[in-house]
Amino acid sequence: MQVGTFIAIYFVVWWLCLFVVLPFKVRNQVDEGSWVSGTERGAPSLVKLWPKLLVTSLLAVVVTGLLLLGLTTPWLQEYWR
Repeated sequence: MQVGTFIAIYFVVWWLCLFVVLPFKVRNQVDEGSWVSGTERGAPSLVKLWPKLLVTSLLAVVVTGLLLLGLTTPWLQEYWR
């Protein structure tokens, strides 16, 4: 496989992992007990995006590695044929 293929697979896996990680530890304004006037009450009170991006990147590395390992394992290639 070429480098561009690895990058494309990582990019797709990263986005999938982002959608998995985003809902964790989210507290909306109703849960906090106070909300800003003019905003949706279900909106997060404090968005902690940087830790989620870090977790997403690490998870995507692991998932991409497992995926590529599965794609290059000879006995799995025989199974998928």
